Amino acid sequence: MTVRPENPHQARLLRLLRQDGARSRAELGEVVRLSASKLALELDRLTQLGLVESGGLAASRGGRRSGIVRLASDLRFVGVDIGATSIDVGVTNGELEVLGHLSKPADVREGPEAVLDQTMELVGKLLTGETADMHGVIHGIGLGVPGPVSFRDRTPVSPPIMPGWDRFPVRESLTREFGCPVLVDNDVNIMALGELHAGLARSVDDFLLVKIGTGIGCGIVVDGEIYRGVTGSAGDIGHIRVDEDGPLCTCGNTGCLEAYFGGAALARDALAAARSGESAFLADRLAHEGALTAEDVGAAAGSGDAAAVRMVREGGRHVGLVLASLVSFFNPGLVIIGGGVAGLGHALLAEVRSVVYQRSLPLATGNLPIVLSELGGTAGIVGAARLISDHLFTAD
Repeated sequence: MTVRPENPHQARLLRLLRQDGARSRAELGEVVRLSASKLALELDRLTQLGLVESGGLAASRGGRRSGIVRLASDLRFVGVDIGATSIDVGVTNGELEVLGHLSKPADVREGPEAVLDQTMELVGKLLTGETADMHGVIHGIGLGVPGPVSFRDRTPVSPPIMPGWDRFPVRESLTREFGCPVLVDNDVNIMALGELHAGLARSVDDFLLVKIGTGIGCGIVVDGEIYRGVTGSAGDIGHIRVDEDGPLCTCGNTGCLEAYFGGAALARDALAAARSGESAFLADRLAHEGALTAEDVGAAAGSGDAAAVRMVREGGRHVGLVLASLVSFFNPGLVIIGGGVAGLGHALLAEVRSVVYQRSLPLATGNLPIVLSELGGTAGIVGAARLISDHLFTAD
């Protein structure tokens, strides 16, 4: 049976300990504004449930030393970030510190059975390995997928780059295997949760997380919570049209942002530049590797290759045009750019900033930082663990 807090006071205490780490009973009492007797009652009950434990005594504040309280040391969450071309799995403790992390290349187009089998294999390796520091059972699994997810049903719905995944029972498959609660969300939303918990957005309540990978999406955080819209499709900016006469997109429409600057679009343009002789660097890389990726474009741009630099600037301009409208509409306090293509780095960032600052309303951009993610590959797994822990740290 899943153990959860029994009332909102207990839930708030668990979330405070998750965010800030071990604290004294006196400090907790000041934050949650409970009487000493009521606080002791709630903490004792959480201890009985196996969710918190004693951590010794705090330093004296002029009187009797207060006891330290922390989340139970055997709490374990699993975060899974399934991308279009890779799987990342991590095990965290209750405070969402990553204790073990494994990843492998994968192709989401192989279908849910094949990809989830590989996912379960990675989770199994982590749980039996020493790095995960396992003391007991998994308390929950959070998982992100690179496509739209129904918020009500927690299942993928008609994902453009995920054939065979439509309405597939991902939660049920993992619950049967591991016997714990499972939640599923869009991969961009879990990245935004990761940034909210451990990244540059820890002190920001309203921000945008733009993921540029094989696809392009946007995590929207409002007042410290993910905004998903009515059904769960909010933030799907990759399919905003930037040119009605543009290239065909995987969604079936033409001229989408993703068709111009997703990872697949960059690989397509790199191949054209290599074959036409426009880029000697990419032509040489193609001859040696037999294929080209967005990472190759980044390497070429870093070496000063003119064709690659042009691709990065044009892509950054398209992203900036879409983002400028979002900034004027939403007025965020921060914009974070992450994902594999964000590895193109400061050349991409400079172009995006230039367009946004030029085209958005001055009041919206006057104090708006636009930055690259510093969490890298861990944003998704931390966010997925945050997703399931949010669920379990809510009063039953």
